[in-house]
Amino acid sequence: MADLLLRDATVVDGTGADRYRADVTVTDGRIERISRLGGSGGTDTARGSGERLTGRRVIDADGLVLAPGFIDMHAHSDLRLLLEPDHPSRITQGVTLEVLGQDGLSYAPADDTTLAALRRQLAGWNGDPADEEFDWNWRTVAQYLDRLDTGTAVNACYLVPHGSVRMLAMGWANRPPTGAELDRMKQLLDEALTDGAVGMSTGLSYTPGMYADTAELVELCTVVAARGGFHAPHQRSYGAGALEGYAEMVEISRRSGCPLHLTHATMNFGVNEGRAGQFLALVDAALADGVDITLDSYPYLPGSTTLAALLPSWSTEGGPEATLARLADPAARERIRADVEERGSDGCHGVVTDWDTIQVSGVRHGALSAAVGRKVSELAAEQGRSGTEVFFDLLRADQLGTTILQHVGHEENVRAIMRHPVHTVGSDGLLVGARPHPRAWGTFPRYLAHYGRELGVLTLEQAVARMTGRPARRLGLDRRGLVRPGHHADLVLFDPETVRDTATFDHPRQAAEGIRHVLVNGVAALADGRPTGELAGRALRRHADRRVRAGAPARG
Repeated sequence: MADLLLRDATVVDGTGADRYRADVTVTDGRIERISRLGGSGGTDTARGSGERLTGRRVIDADGLVLAPGFIDMHAHSDLRLLLEPDHPSRITQGVTLEVLGQDGLSYAPADDTTLAALRRQLAGWNGDPADEEFDWNWRTVAQYLDRLDTGTAVNACYLVPHGSVRMLAMGWANRPPTGAELDRMKQLLDEALTDGAVGMSTGLSYTPGMYADTAELVELCTVVAARGGFHAPHQRSYGAGALEGYAEMVEISRRSGCPLHLTHATMNFGVNEGRAGQFLALVDAALADGVDITLDSYPYLPGSTTLAALLPSWSTEGGPEATLARLADPAARERIRADVEERGSDGCHGVVTDWDTIQVSGVRHGALSAAVGRKVSELAAEQGRSGTEVFFDLLRADQLGTTILQHVGHEENVRAIMRHPVHTVGSDGLLVGARPHPRAWGTFPRYLAHYGRELGVLTLEQAVARMTGRPARRLGLDRRGLVRPGHHADLVLFDPETVRDTATFDHPRQAAEGIRHVLVNGVAALADGRPTGELAGRALRRHADRRVRAGAPARG
């Protein structure tokens, strides 16, 4: 008898095919049998018997959709999974797998010097727990993945962060690498991919990744391609140079042979209103020419990043301490002001910063909490100062740890991109700060409810495929992402009529409604809408089927 029977479910299997009714059994963490029920066009897909199945434990799924667990292709939970392994923000959305190491910056590989700098640089994304509160006991990708294996609510894949690798090889130098430095980067990248990373991320509007030229990225992507991974770039511009930035990423893929996954694929700022069609035409032309491309997006208009990300690249050379020193220097401040207010900082995607679009979402130091939820323009008006002066003071007082929302998106662009047949879903959600972007808690149900059930932009089957089967293929996971016999039982049961996001910009940490049950590796992580505290998630290493550890759940 099976361990678990999901009885009378409406199966949306992750391929995009029509839904059907079935009984589904789970044994030893895998889907065992699927018996289609009357009127759904088939019988038992495993044995052809058509009989009603049984199980030691039964969940009545009548009226619920059974889908593969959702895959977040762009997550920033690199520390939160370890600090809060029960991970309610994702489990309550039906997410069973996250892809970490995004935007070219994360905590492995590292040495003592670069880890200290990364902790400071990424405090606005992930927080920075003190050594007394948190054990920073890894330096390599293998050690970080082993740390995840100690138990988390969801599975995780990892991308090698190019910026972290570049720091190890050549610090924060704003120049091309020497031959020896490039060889060192290749070595570090190859080691990390051997450790199990699924690809490489780049952050080309963040320090130090923004200092890399096309030739450097082609060389590194050639290593990624040889190891069967993919390139996931945060490209150089989502504003004035967006199309040129996407074209560069496609060219890197052509020259290196490396598959390309365009993360948080957007066309933002006023210069790009109504231009999603031009971006998608570029993607279509590359696909027709044989370039392997996928992309992800989040279903909201505002973006989210750190306030320091708006600085021009020259001002961040040398790392956080050098940046703060420039912010204290009158001549450097004036040069930064001119870039931000007049020329358009490359950190703000080549667009002159409009302080009415920049809203503080979190601060590192509590003394600055009155700024949270306020636009920089509002703070400036109250103080009788310019927005740039407020910008400078916040950066210095908060030691570069301030996070922001950028209200720069366009609805028609968001809808056009999510309709594209290579589209997948990524939340890009930060989990720290007093008022983080609600996408951290609401992305997946928002696709199902707002853009699916309410607006009809996507059918239910299309939305699920973008969240499950399609990203699993990009990640190379041949036993996850579909409701199929033999696949790992990463599954979600939800009510298609009531599922919806409840997280808002004013109240962002609110769980979705309508997500009833979530299984991770066959273990209930959410039962009757409540997190169970079970930690069955593991690090999913590239090609891990060749080296499954004794005692650990089989990895896809």
